[in-house]
Amino acid sequence: MVRVRSPIALLTDFGQRDHYVGVMKGVIATIAPGAAVVDITHGVPAQSVAAGAIVLRQSWRYFPPGTIFVAVVDPGVGSARRALAIGTRARRIFVGPDNGLLHGAAEEAGISEAVELRAARYRLSGVSSTFHGRDIFAPAAAHLWRGVKLSLLGPRVGQIERCNLAWARGTGQTLSGEVIYVDGFGNLITNIDRETLKRFAARFRAGRLWVTIGGRESPLAIVETYASVPTGSPGAIFGSFETIEVAVRDGNAARRLRAQVGTPVQVHAAQS
Repeated sequence: MVRVRSPIALLTDFGQRDHYVGVMKGVIATIAPGAAVVDITHGVPAQSVAAGAIVLRQSWRYFPPGTIFVAVVDPGVGSARRALAIGTRARRIFVGPDNGLLHGAAEEAGISEAVELRAARYRLSGVSSTFHGRDIFAPAAAHLWRGVKLSLLGPRVGQIERCNLAWARGTGQTLSGEVIYVDGFGNLITNIDRETLKRFAARFRAGRLWVTIGGRESPLAIVETYASVPTGSPGAIFGSFETIEVAVRDGNAARRLRAQVGTPVQVHAAQS
């Protein structure tokens, strides 16, 4: 049986217009020519560390043990922020800036060791102040894929930066949250997770629940599928993030509802 190596997975806010992603792949191919490279996404909103952290946290568990994740959403590139590689008990490695981007996913995977990427032999020479994805993160991932031990890449670090996302809070018969991510379809992903909503609903003895967003639309029912609402109409549904998301069937909820990251969302309980 042929042994298949786990891939290197890339997540950035670089988009597809420029050469940045391709150059990172070129660096990886030069150092680790046998490595498979998987693109998670390069469409994270520019400089949105929170959005990148959410996507990475939602993605990592669907990759096999041994996968090395390179995540680059790095508005502080060139500053004093550290460059990290994080090993985990789930046998995934996370490489990227220490700005909160890696924390949620790495914590879920069980952080076992974290190092600062300082070793000159495992980065490109002449590191730029603007492209650490090419000069530091891609080389580190490629060397790790080849079997270089994490401890050789630099000194161990203790605490890493967190990305402190707000979660929904209940007051009386209202559960208040906000939009935390807008996907490419214009669906509005919120921070109201299924377990929080379940506890909230239990307080009102199976009363009906309604969702309002931004105060600009009539209350929305929580439905099971996109097809449960008429074409062109908005509805609320539990999406793949396992949180409430607001979508417009065959349309774009962000445009229709004039909503964006930070727009308030509320769930209201109506006793039956």
